[in-house]
Amino acid sequence: MNTTPETTPDTTLEMTPAPAIWPALQAQDAPALIDFLVGTVGFLRTAVYEDGGRVAHAQLDWPEGGGIMLGSYDPESAAEACGEPGTSGAYVVTDHVDALYARLTEAGVKITREIEDKPYGSREFGIADPEGNRWSFGTYRGEPRPGAG
Repeated sequence: MNTTPETTPDTTLEMTPAPAIWPALQAQDAPALIDFLVGTVGFLRTAVYEDGGRVAHAQLDWPEGGGIMLGSYDPESAAEACGEPGTSGAYVVTDHVDALYARLTEAGVKITREIEDKPYGSREFGIADPEGNRWSFGTYRGEPRPGAG
């Protein structure tokens, strides 16, 4: 983990460590799911490796931090790694929840939970992707780690 500060002429920024937890899923139509998550939702297409017409591995990064990994459905590895297509769920933090909700609604994305303010301080909503996976988007970044601060 690199925590060395990066210095610029105007500011000092602490380097953000690379994500250490990667939600993983498989898809019946991985190229279509990648297109949806990148083109409609707003993930960044960081890497896509194909093997014989299948997506062997893809990394999609969220612009505000973190990311997911996915690939084409393989019954053998799905059983041991991430489950059947359409059975995954993830919570994605965003500071732009209202704009994202408006954009996804306008695009006709299936909204599973309308946007609302939660009692724990988050504003969030939920969608289903074309494979049936559930995605929640909200402002809640989690509680501070013990001893942090």
